[in-house]
Amino acid sequence: MKKIELEIVALSHSITQTHSYAVVLGEVNGLRRLPIVIGGFEAQAIAVALERMQPSRPLTHDLFANFMTTFGIELTEVVIYKLEEGIFFAKLMCRHDDETVEIDSRTSDALAMAVRANCKMYTYENILEAAGLYLDQPEGTAEAPADNKSAQIPVSNKGAQDAEMKGMNLDELNNLLQTVLDQEDYVRAIHIRDEINSRKKA
Repeated sequence: MKKIELEIVALSHSITQTHSYAVVLGEVNGLRRLPIVIGGFEAQAIAVALERMQPSRPLTHDLFANFMTTFGIELTEVVIYKLEEGIFFAKLMCRHDDETVEIDSRTSDALAMAVRANCKMYTYENILEAAGLYLDQPEGTAEAPADNKSAQIPVSNKGAQDAEMKGMNLDELNNLLQTVLDQEDYVRAIHIRDEINSRKKA
């Protein structure tokens, strides 16, 4: 199966959900985006590496990267190879003494390691089709809403948001999805996308 190269295009804090983050992977030379919900610790680990910050003591991912370098193990690529019940599965492709070894990993950890190793990240078409989001326009050309707050559902918890979405038709959900994407609230976009997909399967 053909692999599709990805790159990290954003690390988003949810506007509506406290302590929720999404790392947004973009299809290289394409318009599809793959947002993945991650925890605060993993978001920090990715942000530190993206910004090339040097913590006073090595973080867990730095320690693992240093361990691999010390013993001559090269991280050649990261592959997000499966999506099951909303959970992404990833593996680290490592090389040592001309031998290639696959190591199972949480996706958030795999991405944190990929940024440190400056290696390529991939997924497969079926995963992008199932969980990806399409941008209507190339990045940087979309106009932001004049008043971001007015486009949000004025509720404070996920249960109320889910109830609000149940009362919308598919056109309204797609419009809401685009609005939320414009606001870069990728965590909320994931919930809206899942509601749209469940309607299409019904």
